[in-house]
Amino acid sequence: MAEDEETRPSGRRLAWALTGSGHDFVECLALIAAIGEMDVFLSKAAAEVIFMYTKDRAPFPPGVRLIKDSSASAAPVGRFYHGWYHTLVMAPTTSNTVAKCVAGISDTLVTNVFAQAGKCRVPVIAYACDTQPVHDTMAPDRMVRLWPRRIDLDNTERLRGFEQTTVVETFASLEAAVRGRLAEIDA
Repeated sequence: MAEDEETRPSGRRLAWALTGSGHDFVECLALIAAIGEMDVFLSKAAAEVIFMYTKDRAPFPPGVRLIKDSSASAAPVGRFYHGWYHTLVMAPTTSNTVAKCVAGISDTLVTNVFAQAGKCRVPVIAYACDTQPVHDTMAPDRMVRLWPRRIDLDNTERLRGFEQTTVVETFASLEAAVRGRLAEIDA
C-alpha cells in the first residue's frame, strides 16, 4: 500500500518499527511476513539495510502497510492518537535508537513512534540489539562477534524501566512476546 494512504484499518493493528540493525533482521522480516496484517514504520537506515540482508525487492506481504521515514514532522505518528494500534514492536532496535528513546529524543520516525506510543499508552515490545556484554550477530556477509559498550548496555537497562515497555533479548523471546500479545488481543 502507498505510504500516504490514510484508510483507517477495520480494527486496531500491530505497529512494527524497523531500524537499521542487522541483528536478526531477516528473522524479523520473516516474522512480519508470517503475521501479515500490520503497519511497518521503516527508518531510513532500515530501508538501506533491507537490501544488504535480502535480495527481495518486495519483502513485505499484502496486508502490510509500509510507512517510510520521509517527512520532517513524522506525520503518520498521528495514527497513534486515533487508536489505530494495540501494540508497537521495535525490532530489531539499534543502540542508537535505544539511546534516543531513553533520552526522550524523538527526531526520527522510529523514535517518534516510540514516544507517541508511550504518550498514548500503547504497549511496546522492543528487541534491543545490545543486551549482553558479548554476542554474535549476522553482518551482511558473515557472523561477527560484538562487545557492546557499557553505555549501550546501560541504555537497554533504562529502556526496561519505561512504562508498558517489554525489552526482549533473543529472537525467540521476541516471537513469543509478539505472539503472546496477539493472542491476548484476540481473546
